[in-house]
Formats: sequence, C-alpha cells, structure tokens
Amino acid sequence: MKRNVWLDGMFGVVVGDALGCPVEFADRSARKADPVVDMRGYGTFNLPKGSWTDDSSMALATLDSIVKCGGIDLEQVMNAFVRWLRNGEYTPFGDAFDVGNTCFSAIARYGRDKDPHTCGGTGVRDNGNGSLMRIMPACLYCYAKGLKGDRVGEAIKIIHEVSGLTHNHMRAKIACGLYYFMVCEILDGNGELKERLQKGLDKGFEWYEGEPANLAELALYGRIKEVEAFALTPEEEIRSGGYVVESLEATVWCLARTKSYEECTLLAVNLGGDTDTTAAIAGGLAGLYYGVEGIPGDHGEFGGEGGIPTEWIGEIKRRKWIWEMCENAGSEFC
Repeated sequence: MKRNVWLDGMFGVVVGDALGCPVEFADRSARKADPVVDMRGYGTFNLPKGSWTDDSSMALATLDSIVKCGGIDLEQVMNAFVRWLRNGEYTPFGDAFDVGNTCFSAIARYGRDKDPHTCGGTGVRDNGNGSLMRIMPACLYCYAKGLKGDRVGEAIKIIHEVSGLTHNHMRAKIACGLYYFMVCEILDGNGELKERLQKGLDKGFEWYEGEPANLAELALYGRIKEVEAFALTPEEEIRSGGYVVESLEATVWCLARTKSYEECTLLAVNLGGDTDTTAAIAGGLAGLYYGVEGIPGDHGEFGGEGGIPTEWIGEIKRRKWIWEMCENAGSEFC
C-alpha cells in the first residue's frame, strides 16, 4: 500500500487538537493534578469526545480548498474561512467556536475588502500561533509538488502567503517556513526523529540566514537551533501559550523527548495552556513520522507501533469526511 502523507499529517493535527480541546486554557498545575492520559470529552467547551476546534477547522478549510481548486488559491482559502466563521462549515457540529482574535480580524477585513494579500495582521502583536496551527495542508501541497531543494524558495513564498492570510508578520511566517523544512526532512530524511528535526532546522535556518532582513526575527527562534541540547531544557522553561515562537519551541521539545505519537501529543496537552494548538502543531509532525497505526507505509518504520492510535481516530467526529478528503488529496497530489 502506498503511503498517503495527507492522512498522516492531517489526522496528526486533528487528533492532537481533539486531545487538547477539553482542557484548553487550564494551567499546567491542573494537568499535574489531573493529567490527560487518553481521549476525553466535555470540559472547556462541553463537547463530546473526539471534537476538534478552530485549529482543525481552518486546516480542513485549507485542505478542502486545495482539493477543490487543484492547488492553492488564496481567495478560495479565505472564502472557505469565511464559510467556517459565518456558517459553521468545517466544524464538528456546524458552529464555529474558539476563534482567535487575529484570525477573526483578518477574516472580517477580507469580508470587507476582498483582498487576501492585505487582510492578515502585520503588527508585532499579530504573532499568535493561528497560522502555524493550520499550515500543514499548505506544507503537504508544496512537498507533493516537489518544491524542495533548489525549488524550496517557491515553497516558502507559498507558505508565507498562506500564513499571511491571517498572520502577515515575518515572525509568524518564519515559524511556518521552519515547520515546512521539518516536514520535508521528516518525509525524505533518514535517522531518528531528532536527527530529522535537526536536519530540517539546519536547512531552514540556513535558508532564512541568506537574507539579512530576516536575522532579527530568526534570532527569536534560536533556542531550537540545536535540537539535542534543547530537548534537555527543563519543563518549567517551556511555555505553552498562544505566542508563535513558544508554540514552535514546545512542538520541537515534545517531539524530541518522545518515542510515539501518543507520547508526544499527551506531553503537549499536559503542558497546559493552549493545549489544543500545541498538540495539533506537534501532532502534525508526529503523524508524519509515526504514521497512522496499523496502516503500512512505504518508509519502513512508518505506520506501525507508535503511530496515531486507531482508537483515537475512531473517536474523531466526521472522521469519514476527513478521511475521504485526505484520500482525494492523496490521489490528486501524489
């Protein structure tokens, strides 16, 4: 069976989101007292087990647009975001909730001006994690189109544009770009996960360092430059709120310290704070590395022990619709 990276990446995001949904906003001390050890329901949003939030809704809206347009059309992605916010499309139960301020403002501006290039926030305070949480489908599209190596600049331009729909500051764009470099190395590289993360970040830092205007913003990501050393950072020095730099740090830290999808996403959730988003971002990369449990892939170690648990996927609301969309993407962009 040929591996479908869209299934691995998208279910990695959605399952991580659903794990964190019931405990979002609770602090780390609450998770120490009552750690999440399995998929649970209700809690913060009073939703049943397997429900997902804005993270997955915006990622799925992006995926749907890519499948229907045969590529990335910024206007159509924004139109999908409008349908999500106004009509509840791409949600578990037909109602948009947990909408970040920066995303809400960008969608409102687009509704007024109809310009996908200027609707995203450009201020320093517009550097939440709301574009990083939804960037996986754009990364998979660029990967599938072969925009790597000598063509990576084409991919980064697309990744920046997709980030910029809501988060149009260079800091948020760099986070999405570094994420793409890690996606590519996880899928094409060799060695253990920490080695692939390191190689991806090496390539990402090298690429951004090629433009002096990037250096000040890139320096904010300096803690993750050496993955092995960063993995030894004490938990109390890892933050898990909504700031994009801290979200990428938490993602790398969780991935580098764990040996399975389950272990990674549970560690992310139990950091507390923005639990759904941290687990969605980390879960996307973990899904690409470990695969969907029980589905063999063409990279040997993928899809077996350590993959996204089938029982967790079985809890996900509208999972058949998500699965079919990923299958369609895999057929279109292989």
